[in-house]
Amino acid sequence: MFKSKPKYKAPCVMGAESIMSKKAHGTSDTPVQDNLRWNCDKTNADKICNFNRHYAESSGYWTTTKFLEEGRKEYDEKGEINFYDSNTGKLLFVAPKGRSFDDFVKESRAHGWPSFRDEEVVWDDVRCLPNGETVSLAGTHLGHNLPDSSGSRYCINLICVAGEPTEES
Repeated sequence: MFKSKPKYKAPCVMGAESIMSKKAHGTSDTPVQDNLRWNCDKTNADKICNFNRHYAESSGYWTTTKFLEEGRKEYDEKGEINFYDSNTGKLLFVAPKGRSFDDFVKESRAHGWPSFRDEEVVWDDVRCLPNGETVSLAGTHLGHNLPDSSGSRYCINLICVAGEPTEES
């Protein structure tokens, strides 16, 4: 049996298609949390996170939430922002790293979705599938890896990483 070679360079961690197999609630065992951060829409989040493999929240949606205000406050207080799985509450991304909040926002605005770099991904619970789909190990669709001249760029739906931390995270 042949093993497929990873399409993306380390530190990107590749995952198997089986991560996104059918489970109790779409591709996850549970629906999204009731109270998502930044006033993200729960109904749309559940569709994008659990019943979708290819589509995304609308370009720029993240700028219509409370993320810019509350994210700036969290960054000013802690020097970074934690992004948690909207289903499980597990930590998936910590940003910005190696750049300012303003640089993170500038890049994200340019692409329409929050854009993370390799050093901002918590690889314990995030995987990239060979087609670029970026997912959590719990089966949450997060977005896609769309590399550019600077390397891997993870274009992630804010509604998929707007969870509240759980005791496990």
